[in-house]
Amino acid sequence: MTLSRNPARWWKSAPLQPFSPETWSEQRPTYAQARPGLIRSALSEALSRPSGNWYVIGAARDITAARPFGTTVAGVEIVAWRDTRGTLHAGPGACPHLGADLATARISGDALVCRWHGLRIEGGCSPLWTAFPSYDDGVLAWVRLDAVGGETPTDTPILATRPADTHVHAVAALTGVCEPADIIANRLDPWHGSWFHPYSFARLEVTETPSPDNGHRFLVAVTFRVAKRLGVPVEAEFTCPDPRTIVMRIVSGEGVGSIVETHATPAGSGPDGRPRTTVVEAVIAASDRPGFRVAQRATPVLRPLIVRAAKRLWRDDLIYAERRYHLRSRTEPARPPAAPPGSGRDA
Repeated sequence: MTLSRNPARWWKSAPLQPFSPETWSEQRPTYAQARPGLIRSALSEALSRPSGNWYVIGAARDITAARPFGTTVAGVEIVAWRDTRGTLHAGPGACPHLGADLATARISGDALVCRWHGLRIEGGCSPLWTAFPSYDDGVLAWVRLDAVGGETPTDTPILATRPADTHVHAVAALTGVCEPADIIANRLDPWHGSWFHPYSFARLEVTETPSPDNGHRFLVAVTFRVAKRLGVPVEAEFTCPDPRTIVMRIVSGEGVGSIVETHATPAGSGPDGRPRTTVVEAVIAASDRPGFRVAQRATPVLRPLIVRAAKRLWRDDLIYAERRYHLRSRTEPARPPAAPPGSGRDA
């Protein structure tokens, strides 16, 4: 009824706003603002932050008591699983007997049972196998690798502030041929958004750049494109809580408090000798609108759509990150590949 009496008022308060799209080639160029020195300085500041030796290994919901979860961080094989109480455990991925892949083990009660010879591994420490500190933040699973990180360890990861309710979330992961710094550098260049991702971003303007006075953040006004002439205008900040994480937080507009956490986890070298980095991105949505309760109930349906959108962006952004690594590595001594080079990306 209100809509029919006063449609202008409805449009003003609606999350979707009409806008006149610009022709891609006629956008205002941003290369003058995207100064290489500024991006390098922001990256240097981010890389100087402590991590406590914590690394994201994947979505918390992907690690269950049904089967082990295997991954590699900085060349270290890792196996993770949950016991009958739902507690997260993680440790070396090789069986201490003859090196079997414990990601192929069976979970029996609270323990892993190796399929090669039946060695039983509990979630704590033993003379042969020592667990890694692990942490479940409700969205992501982390592991602490002190020998890899080499920093002063912390009891828990250095987490960004999240919405009080994290029920509506989704996690996407892809792997590229680059180093973690290349992933963070990509996100510390917000000026490329509407040029490189015109299907997602429009009317992008960087209104603040990092300085000690503003907490070393970027502030960006942007419209998230939903359709050709419909979008969601917001203001978002970009900050780095640790050297391998960058967080986009909506500070005004629709969905205030919603965040996108991008984590760059080194995987190690591929068969071609080049580094691989896994991008693990968590989207956590929040809203004060009464209708958001519908989104909460529809999370199982929304989650694949959010993941698909995140992967589309990162397939493009990995081109940026990989290219950055390629240009940097051209000045380094070449290492002959052990196998035909591949992009290393997930399909």
